Amino acid sequence: MAPNADSNGHTNGHHSNAPCIPAGHESLRPPLYHMEGTDTNSKILFRNVRIFDSTGADPYPGDVLIHGERIAAVGDIDISGHDITAAKVIEGNGRFLMSGLCDAHTHLTWNNTGNLDALGDTPVEEHTLFAMRSARTYLDYGYTMCFGAASAKQRIDVVIRNAVNAGDIAGPRYLANGQEMAPPGGELIPSITAYASGPEEMRRVVKRHIETGCNQIKLSMSGEEITERLSADDTTFSDDEVKACVETAHAAGLRVCGHARSAESVIQCVTYGVDVIYHASYIDSEGMDMLEKAKDKHWVAPGINWIVGTLNDAAAFGYTPQKAEQVGYKRELEAACKGMQEMRRRGIRVLPGGDYGFAWTPHGTYARDLDHMVRLFGYTPKEALIIATAGGGDMFMHPNDLGKIQPGFLADLILVDGNPLEDIKCLQDLEKIQVVMINGRIHREGSGAKESAEVPPVAGDDGNVHVIVPDLDLGKMTLGEGSPQTISAH
Repeated sequence: MAPNADSNGHTNGHHSNAPCIPAGHESLRPPLYHMEGTDTNSKILFRNVRIFDSTGADPYPGDVLIHGERIAAVGDIDISGHDITAAKVIEGNGRFLMSGLCDAHTHLTWNNTGNLDALGDTPVEEHTLFAMRSARTYLDYGYTMCFGAASAKQRIDVVIRNAVNAGDIAGPRYLANGQEMAPPGGELIPSITAYASGPEEMRRVVKRHIETGCNQIKLSMSGEEITERLSADDTTFSDDEVKACVETAHAAGLRVCGHARSAESVIQCVTYGVDVIYHASYIDSEGMDMLEKAKDKHWVAPGINWIVGTLNDAAAFGYTPQKAEQVGYKRELEAACKGMQEMRRRGIRVLPGGDYGFAWTPHGTYARDLDHMVRLFGYTPKEALIIATAGGGDMFMHPNDLGKIQPGFLADLILVDGNPLEDIKCLQDLEKIQVVMINGRIHREGSGAKESAEVPPVAGDDGNVHVIVPDLDLGKMTLGEGSPQTISAH
């Protein structure tokens, strides 16, 4: 048997999700979607691996047996108790086996562009195909759980989620979002915004999102320095508007997430029950105290790589480090790191992931966030791995099905040729991620099988080789002046 028995109540594979969910929040648990395509009779044995089970135990040697969709046995397995004559055997040779990773702030429709308004300009047909490629890229890199943080066009997230669950395309377990909501003047990118003004119209637009099949609702509650119109310190929603959105979404069993960089917007999130707080860069002492008291009801995903990338990697796309510092990103990075370090100290849930899919934060670079958690926020590599695995199961509100290598859990696993506890950057290297399993079936396998993994190109930078990412007249990186794209409130 594996050391450190599961603390969440597992007994012989039987489990309940209730213990980790605060009282009154059971109604907000999203479905644990069934993923088609796994043979219920299949058996796969990982033999001689170093098991990182995400319970807090150190890695230990052993075997892991998968039967159908779920993990059947872990550790020192008594083979006589299992019929493995027809099992596929994967020889680990001491490699590192861990749960698949979670990205807590996913934009499948962010299409690697350097012109932000091109998110709205890309035709919906090509845009859907690009999102399909993005979903596969997440899975190629070992991300088996992704939490949608906004869709550039209203139904793309939902369509991709449904196609993945149906087994029609490759991708991670996905919780879908719709277009980001904002009041007029509070939008970050006009061409991809769902506008609403006042509490009643907010309620109507939230209901329209719900009708499309979204799992959560996104509010653009603060500004963003790159707009040079709305600062990260600015707050865009009124209290009544936030309250109306949360009440309407929660009544339908949906959670709410908020782009909330300003101190005031973070306080609004905690006061009115916005479940997932994105960024929280300028959280103040009042907001920190409030969040600590309600930390079992909220998740924070700082999306720090957007700031790091904008400061360090955007120059090739016309946005210099000097410009990024001038508009306030260096100041924001310093404030955000200080805030996240304090959240770690107070035990507030902070998860990795955010805003991948721009030219300077391209798809396929997702594991940068894990390195940032260690270097910038002060987490140990072990803490970062547990947060990115078991923490993902918690965020999906199915903590006894997802995110750990324990009997009864769904078999979403990655085999790594390296030790992330010694070098967490190895998870950024596709060649190190040698087996990816989701729902008990192998997605890809091989030593550095780059041929089986496709990273979408940067839009406008491929000579029109890839038709789903047509060349665009990007010019200098700009937000553009697109017309508002709305969801009718009537």
